[in-house]
Amino acid sequence: MITGIAHVCYTTTDLDAASEFYCGQLGLRHAFDFVRPTGQRYGVFLHVGGREFVELFEGRLDPPAERQRYRHLCLEVDDIQAAAADLRAKGLEVEGPAAASDGGFNAWIHDPDGNRIELYQFTDASKQKPFFGEPA
Repeated sequence: MITGIAHVCYTTTDLDAASEFYCGQLGLRHAFDFVRPTGQRYGVFLHVGGREFVELFEGRLDPPAERQRYRHLCLEVDDIQAAAADLRAKGLEVEGPAAASDGGFNAWIHDPDGNRIELYQFTDASKQKPFFGEPA
């Protein structure tokens, strides 16, 4: 059912500085931006290698009790419908599946502590697909 980690997502207060750190300093490769209809860039997908990515979204880290930068863990699945059905059969609440904005399909669950976990199925239309198999 689960075939790997598709991406790790973090919130950052400075998207440009975070992109420079991950790409310029760590050597990850820019894959694509998330852009609002107004033209404002609000997130970025960075290629780690193979089928792995880091996702960054710009946002505030207020109030102080919620200053965690982690947003969610994304696990790749080979069949989103089957994965969701299997997890529901095990008693988990599953949101979705639904079409994702980057061309794949996703569904959401929470771990016992309430941390969000995205289940993601890549498709031929996924924006990440051109990067599969390429070195970082």
